[in-house]
Amino acid sequence: MRSLAACLLVLAALPVLADDAALPKEDAYWLNRVTFGADSATLASFRDLGKRRFLDRQLHPSGDGLPAAIQARIAGFDAVKTPVTVLMAQVRDQAQVIKAMPDGDAKQEARKAQQKQGNEYAQQAQSAVLLEAIYDENQLREQLVWFWLNHFSVFRDKGRVRWLLADYTQNTIRPHALGKFRDLVMATLKSPAMLEYLDNAQNARDKINENYARELMELHTLGVGSGYTQADVQALAHILTGVGVNFDGQPRRIRRDLQPYYLQEGVFEFNPNRHDFSDQVLLGHTIKGGGFDEVEKAVDLIVNQPACATFVSTGLAKYFVADDPPPALIEAMAKTFRHTDGDIAQVMKTMLTSKYFTASLGKRYKDPTQFLVSAMRLAYDGKPVENPRPLVNWVQQLGQAPFGRITPDGWPLASSEWTSSGQVAKRFEIARSIGSGANHLFDLNDDGSQHRGGFPQLTTPTYYATIDPFLGPKTRDALSQATSQQEWNTYLLSSPEFNYR
Repeated sequence: MRSLAACLLVLAALPVLADDAALPKEDAYWLNRVTFGADSATLASFRDLGKRRFLDRQLHPSGDGLPAAIQARIAGFDAVKTPVTVLMAQVRDQAQVIKAMPDGDAKQEARKAQQKQGNEYAQQAQSAVLLEAIYDENQLREQLVWFWLNHFSVFRDKGRVRWLLADYTQNTIRPHALGKFRDLVMATLKSPAMLEYLDNAQNARDKINENYARELMELHTLGVGSGYTQADVQALAHILTGVGVNFDGQPRRIRRDLQPYYLQEGVFEFNPNRHDFSDQVLLGHTIKGGGFDEVEKAVDLIVNQPACATFVSTGLAKYFVADDPPPALIEAMAKTFRHTDGDIAQVMKTMLTSKYFTASLGKRYKDPTQFLVSAMRLAYDGKPVENPRPLVNWVQQLGQAPFGRITPDGWPLASSEWTSSGQVAKRFEIARSIGSGANHLFDLNDDGSQHRGGFPQLTTPTYYATIDPFLGPKTRDALSQATSQQEWNTYLLSSPEFNYR
């Protein structure tokens, strides 16, 4: 066994071919920041296109970049393939059946079964997010999907949100991740997951609920201390009355004079019976009563505030550049935001081509999602997993599960939030699971009795091109003491160099 391990380590130390020469340090770090982490496909694309064209393709992706096997896996999830109108009709019908049941054990079991189904749908939505992050060639878009899911955060265990998460990801966030910020805000505003989570479905002219109005300004668009007041929150809450959902599938009885104002898209609806049509003063501007167009005017007013450009730019810079991003960078990004009508791709280009972005390379500690996704991309390099459940379990153990944040502020963006000793220890355990192959990623059935796989080989051309040349002496010393390839893999994925980007 010792001789076999020694042979493996000798093989791991062999030089690569000239065609697989190391990237310049800055390029290697740049590629590992613009993507979740390099794999062979992104490395080949980068070599072929060069930095400028590679970035342009990432900023303007054409279509879906998923391998067919992963695309089929995600498309097969019930939470993804079932239209949200059908899905919520099923939930409604199940609830009615349960309600009609006599009290007793059978009723309790039926309730548990429905909750179990909801949890399964939530896990499918989480699996889809992670699979797309790992396998989609449009890596910058996938990072922004994660960023916006966190920015416009919803919690899986609130009400009926768990059944709505796949729709929220695929139909609300992903199509707008690199588009206009105003369109993204409107998409989240009309999302049943958001309306359920932040209670605007209960916001009516005779019973005002300010929750969503407050978070729309505080967390989504303007930020604390940007100049809006409690009176602005109240005015926006009145404007948002009637913006809600129709989960029961029944047509609304609308007064004849209000019928032209009624809107319905899927389970989203604007119900004029519940709307306050009085004029409102928002951010110093009068918005005349007029139905859903009041909402659109309010959003236009909010996203065109200079504070919105600064707030959004600051969030992006915190995620991609530094915990405390340079004011000059934020101003440059905000200027682009204002001049392009909130074009997210153009704001990203301003940031990614700045000297501040270049200066930050290699200095950002990966958050849990970045660690997990980059480890999977290096270790399995496009090999499609059969069972994504371990991915969800690992990111939950690391404390950053998609849709797992109870409060609407999303997971912390600061690197310093993820550097505790407990986090490091947990990463080592997960690195060992990934690097040793001692996981269920390639189970062919639910009970794990049939599986295929084995431990991965991390000493690939991608490793030699983007990681090996930049390892420090302490990491090299640790790797030299590994007694097997699996142990070597674990040490590499746990190393400081791998955990910074």
